[in-house]
Amino acid sequence: MLATMREELDIYIRARYALLWVVTPEEQRALQELEALAETQRKPLYIWSTTAGLVNSATPQRTDTTKRDPLALLSAILDEREAGIWVLRDFHPFLRDHTVVRRLREAAFGLEASAKTIILLGPVLKIPPELEKEITVVDFALPTAPQLDRLLEQIITATHQHSSIEVSLDRRQRGRLVQACLGLTASEAANAVAKAIVQAGGRLNGDAIEAVTAEKQQIIRKSGLLEFYASEERLTNVGGLAILKEWLRKRVRAFSDEARAFGLPEPKGILLVGVQGCGKSLVAKSVANSWRLPLLRLDVGRLFSSLVGSSEENLRTAIRVAESIAPVVLWVDEIEKGFSGVGSSNVSDAGTAARVFGSFITWLQEKKAPVFVIATANIVSQLPPELVRKGRFDEIFFVDLPNAAERADIWKIHLTKRNRDTAQFDLSTLAMASDGLSGAEIEQAVIAGLYEAFDKNRPLEMGDLLDVLQDTVPLSQMMQEEIDALRNWARQRARPASGVAA
Repeated sequence: MLATMREELDIYIRARYALLWVVTPEEQRALQELEALAETQRKPLYIWSTTAGLVNSATPQRTDTTKRDPLALLSAILDEREAGIWVLRDFHPFLRDHTVVRRLREAAFGLEASAKTIILLGPVLKIPPELEKEITVVDFALPTAPQLDRLLEQIITATHQHSSIEVSLDRRQRGRLVQACLGLTASEAANAVAKAIVQAGGRLNGDAIEAVTAEKQQIIRKSGLLEFYASEERLTNVGGLAILKEWLRKRVRAFSDEARAFGLPEPKGILLVGVQGCGKSLVAKSVANSWRLPLLRLDVGRLFSSLVGSSEENLRTAIRVAESIAPVVLWVDEIEKGFSGVGSSNVSDAGTAARVFGSFITWLQEKKAPVFVIATANIVSQLPPELVRKGRFDEIFFVDLPNAAERADIWKIHLTKRNRDTAQFDLSTLAMASDGLSGAEIEQAVIAGLYEAFDKNRPLEMGDLLDVLQDTVPLSQMMQEEIDALRNWARQRARPASGVAA
């Protein structure tokens, strides 16, 4: 929390720590807090940048441009006899110069017994090895929910002063909007809300959540490790899987303040194991849309790099980005393929895959941020045992081939999706004729039938679909042994996603 961060800095400065590094992209907000801290400690606060030089925050109009050079600045701090706090903005590029690094280290030694403190302020943390023991790092947290709620109130008040806006947010919508803003800086959140007001023609309503989500897409694109999915799928578009859908329905409000007040923890996630093409990925897309949360896809293959240590850093970066925009749904598709080489990692890649996997499952177990992980897997024999241990996920669901009722539901969904009147088709006959087909195979059968009808320049008919089914060899027939093994594995280890067996 912000108060804790200020208290932490206060303790460090009183304990005469010479060098502190505050990591944050929010320079202005951090400077406001440092000004308040300097006032509490009754010390002058000096702010430096390479473009403006040195300025006393009490007299901002008077700038000393002779101190723009970092070496001249550090010498001036060492020569200063009075106590004070010096904030050096974006100083990290100069740490590539060994002369500046040496001078900063000398400054750290020279300030140890003084009441002077140097604070490096910037969004990047790159500490040279020579300074690792001299610098103490302090993270400046992004705005909390109460702070964002106050910011929202300030935006509404300020907007009312300049123009009349219509605010139609009930208590629950306001809470969800504040939750959606979590992970944004104060300026990003303010811009997103202002954009939502403009897009809605001077109104602030529940649609602002989508505008905030769009703002978060910018953060994802910059990371390069995660993909943002703007899914329009809904759980009603998923055929069958009644038990899984009911489990998810009960957690629609899982990330709300009401759930926290009720004593509920935030859900960790689920592992979906099952036959290919039976809706596992579709569920991931649908959950994010139904819960009105951003959906991120983590491609495990993107994490691995040839540079030593880069793969582990890529994972930390991906996790940091996901947590920064939480609450969010993180989709890890075909997780068994991403970590399939963990067992022989010490031979094949010097242990890189094992270290990345170890970091990932530790994060799954210990994460505090509201990141709901949906992992999917098709080949359970390649799943590392550590991944399916209790505590990693809230639940492991087995997604089997659809039964007759579910197949009828899937036919109805895909025919409706393509603007066909389902009353003109015998869904029960189609369900029986498609025994053993997955949901994806039924969708392809509808598409193939449409091509047949389109080629003959007439509407889609029942016979087109039955003809396509006649020529279809289902995956369940080609991979009967693998599917039987999968069912045997799931019988003792997973919860069925459907109420009736296929």
